[in-house]
Amino acid sequence: MALIVHKYGGTSMGSTERIRNVAKRVAKWVRAGHQMVVVPSAMSGETNRLLGLAKEVAPARHDEAVQRELDMLASTGEQVSVGLLALALHAEGIPAVSYAGWQVPIRTNNAYTKARIESIADERVRSDLAAGKVVIIAGFQGVDDDGHITTLGRGGSDTSAVAVAAALKAAECLIYTDVDGVYTTDPRVVPEARRLSTVSFEEMLEMASMGSKVLQIRSVEFAGKYQVPLRVLSSFTPWDIPIAEEAASGTLITFEEDEKMEQAVVSGIAFNRDEAKVSILGVPDRPGIAYQILGAVADANIEVDVIIQNVSHDGKTDFSFTVHRNEYARTVDVLKTKVVPTLGTDRIEGDTKICKVSIVGIGMRSHVGIASKMFRALSEEGINIQMISTSEIKTSVVIDEKYMELAVRALHKAFDLDLDQPAAAAGKS
Repeated sequence: MALIVHKYGGTSMGSTERIRNVAKRVAKWVRAGHQMVVVPSAMSGETNRLLGLAKEVAPARHDEAVQRELDMLASTGEQVSVGLLALALHAEGIPAVSYAGWQVPIRTNNAYTKARIESIADERVRSDLAAGKVVIIAGFQGVDDDGHITTLGRGGSDTSAVAVAAALKAAECLIYTDVDGVYTTDPRVVPEARRLSTVSFEEMLEMASMGSKVLQIRSVEFAGKYQVPLRVLSSFTPWDIPIAEEAASGTLITFEEDEKMEQAVVSGIAFNRDEAKVSILGVPDRPGIAYQILGAVADANIEVDVIIQNVSHDGKTDFSFTVHRNEYARTVDVLKTKVVPTLGTDRIEGDTKICKVSIVGIGMRSHVGIASKMFRALSEEGINIQMISTSEIKTSVVIDEKYMELAVRALHKAFDLDLDQPAAAAGKS
C-alpha cells in the first residue's frame, strides 16, 4: 500500500459530471490498495467569477485590508470543490472527508493573495487515512498565525498538493490537468510541439518561472527541495484505464541524469505575455542605487524579474526592470511616491506591450554558442531584443509582444524541437 496524492485542476473539476469521473478515478486507486489524499482546484472559471464580483464592489486601491477580503472570497471556490468531491466519493461507496486549508491546518505567512506555505500539520490527515478514508484538502489556501484565510496565488493548488505530498512523505504526487504532460512549448502556438516523457526538476523550474503554465513555479520548488516524485498527466483519459498504464503516462519530473545532459541541449521554449517593463531614466550612477530603487519595490511585495542597468554617461544611467503586468500600475506608483523624490529625476517610462521568451535545457551547460544561435534566429525574423537574462540552463529575451508567437515558432524550429529525438535522448519523444 502506498500513500498517493492526486491534484485535479479546475478543468478536471469543471462540472458535476467531471467531478463524478474524478471520484471514479480516485476510487479505482483506493480499491487497488492505496491511501489517497486529493487536492482539487475550484471549478473552472469560478475563481475568475468571484474576483470579477469583487472588482465590481472593491475600491480601486488594494491595501492589505482589501487583499484580506479578496482571499476570504477567492478561497470559497475550493471549498465547494472539496465538498462536491467528497459527496461523489460517498456515492461510489468510498469513505471520504473534506477539509479547508485552515482545518488541516496549512500554515502560511500573511502575504495575502500570494502567501507562502510555512508548515503543514499531518496528525488529522494521518488519522483519517488510518481509518480508511480518502482525505480531500482544499488547494490554493491556508491560514496565517492570526487565523486569517490566505491564498497562494494563481496555480496555488499545485503548490498545495506538492507541499502536502512532502509533509506526508507520499510515494508520488500526480498532477492531473487538461493536457497530457509537459511539451517542448505550447502546442497551441507550435502544433509540432512534442510531449516530453521526462524533464528534470531544474528544467521544469526554469520553464515554470519563464512562463510555462503547466505547473506553478513554487510547486516545482517544493518538489525539488523535498524530492517529491512528480508526474503531470491528463484527467481526460478514461477513468478505468489500468493503473499501471495511468501511472506511467504523462511527463515525469525527475532528478538530473548525467547522460541526459550530454544528449538534450534545449528541452523547451517557454514564454510569458504577462510582463511589463519599467525604466527610470537619468538616475545617479552611484553605489546603492539599485537597492534604493528595488528595495522600495520589494517592500511593496512586488516581484521583479529581468533587470538591466545601462552604461553610465556623465554620472547618469538608465535603470530598467520587468514586473508582472498586473503589478505595473502599483510599481509606478511606488516609484513616484517613494523613490523618484530622492533620485533627482522624475523620468519614468513604461511598456505593458512586451513579453518574455526563453530557451531552457540542462544541456546548455556543456554546449557553446546556444545564445548566439537564439539571437540569430530572432534576427532573421526581424525581431528586436530589448532585454536579455541568462542562467546556466536558460536564456531569456524581452521582446515586443506582437512578435511572441513568431519568436516561439522560430526558436522551436532553430533548435530542432519539432523533430523526433533518438531513443537515447532520455525519453524525449
